[in-house]
Amino acid sequence: MLEPILAFLHISAFIGWIVFATAQSAICRAAWFNAASVPRLVRLDRILWVATAFVLLTGLARTWLGSKGFGWYWSNPLLWAKFGLFMAAAWLQIGPTRAYRRWQLALDAGGALPSEAEINRARKPIMLGTHLVAVIPLPAVFLARGWGAW
Repeated sequence: MLEPILAFLHISAFIGWIVFATAQSAICRAAWFNAASVPRLVRLDRILWVATAFVLLTGLARTWLGSKGFGWYWSNPLLWAKFGLFMAAAWLQIGPTRAYRRWQLALDAGGALPSEAEINRARKPIMLGTHLVAVIPLPAVFLARGWGAW
């Protein structure tokens, strides 16, 4: 029972990650941006980082507790492909996180909203990261079926 539970938790974490990153990209649009957008983005960003941590933790749990074993997973290039995509997508979240915090401070200090260029600059890595996360299932399905072990 452990293997399917770990798989369910890992897949659920990925779905959560996609949902909250997509919500950020929808709210972080210059045409729709207003004072209510900033606290929403900050809140979504916190949840997104929790989802990111949950993806990592459930993935590590699968490699340690899964039926194929730690050695099999960590010697498989497909796991490293998944991990590389994951790290790239997580790294792309850092810039927008910093921007949202700056925007919240500026809003609290005097009601200033970011410029259209700032909003677009924050949105691009969100979109790129979301697209990278969408590619992760490709090596994952091959990995789950035993491919990549030489």
